Amino acid sequence: MAATFETSVCINCAFDQEFSPLLHAIAFCVVDLGFYPRLAPETADHSTPRLERITTLINSSKFGIHDLSKCKTSDPEAYFRMNMPFELGMDFGARRFGDGPLKTKAILVLEHTAYDTKKALSDIAGWDVLAHDGNYDTTIRQVRNWMVHAARATPKGPARIIADYASFQQWYYERELQRGSSEEDIRSYPTIEFISAMEEWVALGRPA
Repeated sequence: MAATFETSVCINCAFDQEFSPLLHAIAFCVVDLGFYPRLAPETADHSTPRLERITTLINSSKFGIHDLSKCKTSDPEAYFRMNMPFELGMDFGARRFGDGPLKTKAILVLEHTAYDTKKALSDIAGWDVLAHDGNYDTTIRQVRNWMVHAARATPKGPARIIADYASFQQWYYERELQRGSSEEDIRSYPTIEFISAMEEWVALGRPA
């Protein structure tokens, strides 16, 4: 089945190597609950400006998960990452000012440590921002709870999803190694390829 507005979850987060374990955990939880993660890199048409691709994803996704944990830096030579809060604003604007189904959009905001985001983005005071402490088990629990509430996903225990994730990873690594990939190759594959494998694993009946 193809993704629809009602089943699409736009994920807005950092796409660097450091954050990839949490991104993969978020995406897997979404897939395991029967929904479709949507990310800006999913299109190979790089002739389309990135902002246009993001706008298309936001407008075609009822749900948005925005992780702002990379907006903080302890390095005096580094800059704050502003893409994620900017795209959160785009998603909120689509819900607030859009027409028709856009008004039904639901948004989840994640952060690393509780109250970090409100120190830097005070305009979202009153929002229920959820912390994951950089832990992928906690991230899965937070996303699962929100999906069951906001998206009416079929309730499934967080421990079961975490166990499914371990089974998927074992299946995926074994398959890729048999195809001639090294572990370094697998770790370097783009997230979109990883998500496609998640969807294939679910379609195959979640093989052990």
